[in-house]
Amino acid sequence: MDVERLTQHCLAKPGAWLDWPWGGPDADGGHEHPAVKVGPVDGGRIFAFLRGDGVGVKAGATREVADEWLERYPDAAGVMRYIGRSGWNDLAYAGIPDDELLEAVDVSYDLVVARLPRRLRPT
Repeated sequence: MDVERLTQHCLAKPGAWLDWPWGGPDADGGHEHPAVKVGPVDGGRIFAFLRGDGVGVKAGATREVADEWLERYPDAAGVMRYIGRSGWNDLAYAGIPDDELLEAVDVSYDLVVARLPRRLRPT
């Protein structure tokens, strides 16, 4: 897996778009890779934090469900700082099969879309 392939997978989701909420690679303190959001520009929510070596996803509706990733891939999965208690995990491209990474993004997308108000959900 690589960030380009994962970006394309994310953008194939209905209503998905790239955002640089902390500035792009040229900004002071900015990030090299964007986040992927779903929903309108003024009310969208992140469902994937892209990185060169992995992705941050909403891995489960609860921390207990998300912890299954930590048990299956202890060397490639970790709890995201700051938002991990809400079920967000960092998943490394190395050490996790590509199909499972894609499935993790799909689950994250579905969980985030389900929390959007109905009027903001993509069709």
